[in-house]
This record gives sequence, C-alpha cells and structure tokens, in this order.
Amino acid sequence: MTDSTNALTETPPDTAPDPRRWLALAVIAVAQLMVVLDASIVTIALPSAQKSLHISVDNRQWVITAYTLAFGGLLLLGGRIADFMGRKRMFVVGLLGFAAASALGGAAQNSAMLFGARALQGAFAALMAPAALSLITVTFTEPKERAKAFGVYGGIAGGGAAIGLIAGGVLTEYADWRWCLLVNVPVAVLTAVLALRLVRESRAEGNTRYDIPGAVAATLGLVSLVYGFTRASTDGWGSPVTVGFLVAAVIFLAIFVLIEQRTSHPLLPMRILTDRNRGGSLLLAFLAPMAMFGMFLFLTFYFQGTLHYSALKSGFAFLPFSAGIIVGAAIASNVLPKVGPRVLLVGGLVAAAVGCGLLTQIGVDSSFVTAILPTEIIMSIGLGLVFVPMSSTALIGVSPHDAGVASATLNMNQQVGGSLGTALLNTIYATAAASFLVAHGHSVTAVAESQVHGYTVGFWVSTALLAASALIALIMIRASKDQLGDPELVLAHAG
Repeated sequence: MTDSTNALTETPPDTAPDPRRWLALAVIAVAQLMVVLDASIVTIALPSAQKSLHISVDNRQWVITAYTLAFGGLLLLGGRIADFMGRKRMFVVGLLGFAAASALGGAAQNSAMLFGARALQGAFAALMAPAALSLITVTFTEPKERAKAFGVYGGIAGGGAAIGLIAGGVLTEYADWRWCLLVNVPVAVLTAVLALRLVRESRAEGNTRYDIPGAVAATLGLVSLVYGFTRASTDGWGSPVTVGFLVAAVIFLAIFVLIEQRTSHPLLPMRILTDRNRGGSLLLAFLAPMAMFGMFLFLTFYFQGTLHYSALKSGFAFLPFSAGIIVGAAIASNVLPKVGPRVLLVGGLVAAAVGCGLLTQIGVDSSFVTAILPTEIIMSIGLGLVFVPMSSTALIGVSPHDAGVASATLNMNQQVGGSLGTALLNTIYATAAASFLVAHGHSVTAVAESQVHGYTVGFWVSTALLAASALIALIMIRASKDQLGDPELVLAHAG
C-alpha cells in the first residue's frame, strides 16, 4: 500500500513512456548540477571576492551562508509549491530566477548586494531542486530505467560539490571571481528553454491549500538552526547568540511538528517520515553530507594552507573524488535493481568510513599520491554507491500528491546536514588546534602541526558519522529490490 492518506488525486497519468525522457533527464541533471555546485563554487573564489568588495573577515561567511540558509530554510515550501503549481512550471521559474540572481551577484558592487544575490539564488534553488527530483521520479517508471536515472542524480548529488571546487579554481585563476556566478546565467536560461520543450508537466490536484503557519515555523526553525551552528564556529557553543538561536530552532521546529499533526493540509505530512525505509534514508541523507562537506572543508584548507597549493591546483586535487563518485553511482545504478538498496548502502558507507579514516594519517608534508589519492578514491566510490539507493529508497511509497515535498525533504536533509556538518566540524577543528598549541607552544612548526592535528580530529569525527550511518542503514533499511519496482510502491504517474 502507498501512503495515500489525505492525498487526493494526481493529474491523469500518461501510461506510455515519454520518448524524450532521456533528453529530459539531461536537462534536469544540468539544473541539479548548478544547484549542488553553487554551494561550493564560490569557496575557492571567496578570498578574491572578499578583497574586491572589501568584505570584512567576520562577514565573509555570508557569501556561503546566505545561500545555504535560504536554500535549506525554503526547501519544504518550495516542494509544496512545485506539487501544487506544477513541477515543470516551477522548475522553469526556478531556473530563470536563479539566472537573474546569479547575474545580480556577478554584478555586485558591495557586500550587501552580493549577500542578497546569494540569498535569492538559494530561494530559487529551493524551488528548483525538489521539482527536479520529483520530475525524475514521475518520468521514469520502469525499474531499470529509474535506477539509471537515479544513478545520474546520485552522481551529481555526490560529485557536484567537488566539481564546484574545480570550476571555482579554474574561473578564479583564468577569468575573475564574478564568473563563478555569471556562468550560471547562460546555462540556466538555455536549460529553461530546453525544459519547456522536453519535460512533461505533472502536478498534484485535490487538496492544494498551503500550510502558511507550518511554512513560517519550518523556515524560521531551519534558518535558526543553520545560523546557530554557523555562529558556533566563530563565537563558540556557549555564546549567548549561539545558544539563543539553537533554542529558538528547537522551539520553532517543535511548533512546526504540532502544526503538521493538527492541520488538514500539512506542509510536511508526517506519513512521509513514519515509513521505516524512508525514515532511514532521510537520516542517512542528513548524516552522510555532514561527513562529506567536512572532508571538503578540511582538505581545502590542507591543500592551500599546509601543502601550499594554488586555488587551481586545489580544485583539481578533488578531481579523483568527482571521478570516484561517478564510478560508484554508475555501479549502483546497475546493481540496485538486482540486490536492492540495503547492500549498497551498508557497503558504500563502510567503504566511505574506511577512506575517511585513512585521512587521519596525513602529516605536514604528506604526499598527495600516497596519502590523499587512495583515500579520495575509496571514499568517493563508497559515497557514489550510497547516493543512488538513498535517493531511490527515500521516495518508495510516497503518493504522487506528495512527490515534491518528499523530494524537498530529501534535499533539505542533505543541504542542512552539509551546512551543520561544516559548522560543527569547523568548531571541532578550531578547538583541537588551539589545544595542541597550548600543549606544544607557538613555534612555526607547532602552528603547522596544530592545523594538521585539527584536521585529523575532524576526519575522525567524520569517520564516526559515516560508521554510524552504516549501522543505521543495516538496522533500518528493509526495502527489497522488488519494492523499488512495484508500481504500487513508487511514483508512477506523470502528467
């Protein structure tokens, strides 16, 4: 049975496979790649942008945080809007809005203009991302084709951030930091034009009222949570600002749950969370990015601060990670219909934990080829095996009426998990490095060793998160390979 309680009807399905579905997937994939990599593409360009616009050290984090706050905070509402207004329509609106916001950011004359543009990018990404995933879900109904489509999506979800680091390095080195934003404009506009021609429309009908109180509570709760963790990395966990925002997050999210349990048209129906397989997958979608984004953060600092790589060389140092994600996702898309999600999830997470654990052995003068490359390959292939079944399992049994909000929940967990992981692990790094200096003095050698010590402590925490994720997958994921292809248990209606 599906979770169809309180969900009414979907637009009448066209049972014939869409002959242009693979072209539509290419269009959706490009859009999703923009959303994922835009969270990281400006990371390497940040020093140049800071210098150009005279952004203070305290405020430079907002170039990243403004995007992630808007994106994570508005995803649930964006998913519901896509469900009710039309997923294709909102996908196109999101693309065009994203292009406009990118142009605004690329032309920024001061810090406030850049921060505002990044927030607008995040808001339109919150409209586009859930529409993209739900469009894949309603376009591909045959199990093997669906697995291949999720393989593409999984590869992008896992490798997009690393690709963003590479692209940021290339554009900053050979063009200008502004092109890290301006490059989105022609790509987004062209993708929107192609989407109008190639992507089928689908939408939920029946109960299409918006849960405005729930949207407000969820957005305030998520924004407070992400901002609280962000301030913890700079002000410390005990600061009044950090504690205040984390307490506010708990209050707002508790209010949100109460609203969702009592309203007749919830923003996030609790039925989406209560299924064992979906709940497990959504939890993995929160924990795995915490570890992965922490790894990106520390390796970026390690490459540039300890090994003295240029921005371009640092970007390309992540190329093996991107390749490994693609390889792992390709393997998973072929194997998933044969073995089901549990084997891939557990095996992939164990491999990722092993790879991350090996990073704890780096030193001040470690060789990239012997110390970094093998760990990147092991960890990335493992995560590539994870993202495909995780995305697929998170949508098993969701009624077509709830496709957008279920996709948004998956995206939200990944985005918020990555943001919180970055803030949490950065705080752990800073504490460990400071403790090392207290114990060993402040010589030049001790400072370099303290930084590496902080990174390794962060890698240990990331390893623990991945190991815990493997245990969660082992315990909670019970979906069989047959369930992935059962039309009663997947979204099989396209408008």
